Amino acid sequence: QLQLVESGGGLVQPGGSLRLSCTASGFTLDDYTIAWFRQAPGKAREGVSCMSSSDGSTYYSDSVKGRFTISRDNTKNTVYLQVNNLKPEDTAVYYCAAHEIFEGFIATMALPRYEFDYWGQGTQVTVSS
Repeated sequence: QLQLVESGGGLVQPGGSLRLSCTASGFTLDDYTIAWFRQAPGKAREGVSCMSSSDGSTYYSDSVKGRFTISRDNTKNTVYLQVNNLKPEDTAVYYCAAHEIFEGFIATMALPRYEFDYWGQGTQVTVSS
C-alpha cells in the first residue's frame, strides 16, 4: 500500500520540542520533494518546510525559521521535522506530503492538495501550559 504516515505529535509546554516523523511505505521518499504543512482550527493551511527532491536543499517559512529543522533518513525511508522552542501558535495538525518534482519553495507550498502524489493523515501538535 502506497502511503505516508506521520507520527510524533503530542502535548508539549511552550519552549518544548518534538520530533515529527513522516514514513513512506510502498515508494522511496528520496525520489520526492517532501513538504510539511500545518493547519490550525479555522485557519488556512500553512506550508512550514520542505526538502527538495533535486538536491536535498531545505526551506522554511519565516514563522518557523531557526526553530524547525527538516531532515531525511533514507535507511528508514523517513523524513523528520524537529520542532524546537514551540509556541502556542504552533498548535495545529501537521501533515507531510510528497511531490515528484521541486518547483521552488513558494510554488511548492502553494500547490493544491491534489497536486501532491501522497499525503499523510496528520499528527496533532498542541502547545499549552
